[in-house]
Amino acid sequence: MKKERVAVFIDAGNFHHSTKNIRKRGNKIDLKKIIEELARGRKVETFYYAGLLDPDYNLEKYEEQKQLLEDLEKIPNFRVVLCDMRKTKICNDVKYEIKGDDVYLAHDLLMGAFDDLYDVAIIVSGDADFIPVINTLRKRFKKKVGNAFFRRTSSYKLRKACDFSVNLNKLIRGLSSKN
Repeated sequence: MKKERVAVFIDAGNFHHSTKNIRKRGNKIDLKKIIEELARGRKVETFYYAGLLDPDYNLEKYEEQKQLLEDLEKIPNFRVVLCDMRKTKICNDVKYEIKGDDVYLAHDLLMGAFDDLYDVAIIVSGDADFIPVINTLRKRFKKKVGNAFFRRTSSYKLRKACDFSVNLNKLIRGLSSKN
């Protein structure tokens, strides 16, 4: 019997935002261990959708992010997918927003199913916009789909559209208590 193949699709903006408070409470976020827990010994490929920060706006944060992305790419079968960053300026307040990450993620979910690259897809996001794609993956391609979620940034409808869900707050607490 062949081993089940897992593909993990991480919305980096959602992940980073959702882990801020967890990190503030002193919990370490080890993405490699989180992926290993999600995969449960199965063959895994991971896709991480992120926007590259602007070095002209904040060189220190840019360098931190660049180092993080380089470290993440050392994880086996881990791919960073760079998306666009849109800069908006209202009065003197500059904000950056990742653009296209959901479209890239949805595209890769569908193409992976079409090319039969995985048996199980795990979406690390709280965004209900993925529900139509999830329904297609489950019905047309007969893929199992899970949602790894953070309690405060998660859509109940997204979790219900999936075959299973994993509470990342609990998973991270469990990993922290093992250290």
